[in-house]
Amino acid sequence: MSGGPGGDRDEDRPPAQTARKHVEHCMGTVFSFDLREPYPVEGALEEAVRSLHRVDATFSTYRPDSDISRLARGEVGVGDCAPEVGEILALCERLTEETDGCFSAYPGGALDPSGVVKGWAIERAAGILRAAGSLNHHVNGGGDIRLTGGPEPGRPWRVGIADPLRPGTVATVVAGRDMAVATSGTAERGAHILDPRTGRPVAGGLASVTVVGPSLTLADAYATAAFVMGEAARDWIEGLPGYEAYGIGLDGRTWTTTGLRADGPAQPSTGPGPGRPARSSGPAQFTVGFGGPVRFAVGSGGRVRFAVGSGGPAQPSARSGRSTMSTRSAMDAATRWGRNG
Repeated sequence: MSGGPGGDRDEDRPPAQTARKHVEHCMGTVFSFDLREPYPVEGALEEAVRSLHRVDATFSTYRPDSDISRLARGEVGVGDCAPEVGEILALCERLTEETDGCFSAYPGGALDPSGVVKGWAIERAAGILRAAGSLNHHVNGGGDIRLTGGPEPGRPWRVGIADPLRPGTVATVVAGRDMAVATSGTAERGAHILDPRTGRPVAGGLASVTVVGPSLTLADAYATAAFVMGEAARDWIEGLPGYEAYGIGLDGRTWTTTGLRADGPAQPSTGPGPGRPARSSGPAQFTVGFGGPVRFAVGSGGRVRFAVGSGGPAQPSARSGRSTMSTRSAMDAATRWGRNG
């Protein structure tokens, strides 16, 4: 990894690649595509965009003619809908069990699987690009991001995570290759996430939580569930193989899961506070369970800037005392559905 202290000098880096970019409004948010060489075959980007609109036409709860809306009104059965509807609802059932009810396709009592659909749709769109020969691309839908390859040889993608407590500022920068990043919180849409256990907006606990891992389908759902869990989210995510998280509390304190553990020296200051990473005068070296080296640089505001290295494909990280069977089953299903895109 280059670009940090001791990294390559600018003159040693290969020239930047020309980017092909596209912005699409869909699902009530903005999707952005950033493609680098080698580019996909002609028409692949257009097909990826069309796939997003097909998902919206099928799953939108705001469109009265969508399969989900008609299913919610009892006008059709699951067998009368697009095959993806049954697949998504089955995944939602498994996620509801896995999260002890903190994720649900019925968060407010009515059918609404939106908590998993957007991440799944992005995975499908990215899968279309990969199948068409695109090895380096970045697909972002409202802050849920699928990163494939890198923007240029030897360099990672860099993603800013909005600070929900300081509008217009960045709390964290995530850099890496071949991974998914999903954030749930109040930064983009305010207090919009419902607690399925009460049917009411989530109150207290976290301002935002970012989940990083191999599947955006699952990272999206896990981030939603983690936000609902509040302070209990950290311990729960510790039991998810291949996934790590970064949380910001309503009081501004931050935390990370233990898979982001220090391998190099840090220079902590006194009194970081419980759950808040120690500040350091220079970057500390960390390792994350699903990838390569992670670098944190902690600023004076207590925020953490971290980068996930391109250490190869995701590998499950062993966590003691936790069953991972349901997680692995859901991951297998999510990967299969993403490839079907």
